[in-house]
Amino acid sequence: MTYVVAEPCVDVLDRACLEECPVECIYEGGRMAYIQPEECVDCGACEPVCPVEAIFYEDDLPEHYGPFAEANVVFFASIGSPGGASKVSGPQPDVAFVAALPVKESE
Repeated sequence: MTYVVAEPCVDVLDRACLEECPVECIYEGGRMAYIQPEECVDCGACEPVCPVEAIFYEDDLPEHYGPFAEANVVFFASIGSPGGASKVSGPQPDVAFVAALPVKESE
C-alpha cells in the first residue's frame, strides 16, 4: 500500500509534501502532485503537512476519489520509477483525467 494524492490538490499544488518527503517519491505534475508507489516508504510524513488534506493512505481513500488512485498509476506508467523527484526535470504532464478537470479559481 501507499499514499495517494486526490482532487483537493488539483490547481493548489502547495508543495509542502514534496519538501517533507524524505525519499523524494512525490512528483509534480502540471496541476497536482503524484506519489510513486514503488519509491514510497509509507512513512506518512506528507499527509499532515498537506494544507488541503489531499493525501490519503490508499486503503483510506474515499470512494469518490477512486479515480485518483488510477491517475497515479497512469502517471508513473510513462515515467517509471526515476529514483527520486530531483532526477526529473520540472513538472511532468498530468494524466488526461486530471488535465480534463475544470480549472479551480484562486481564492
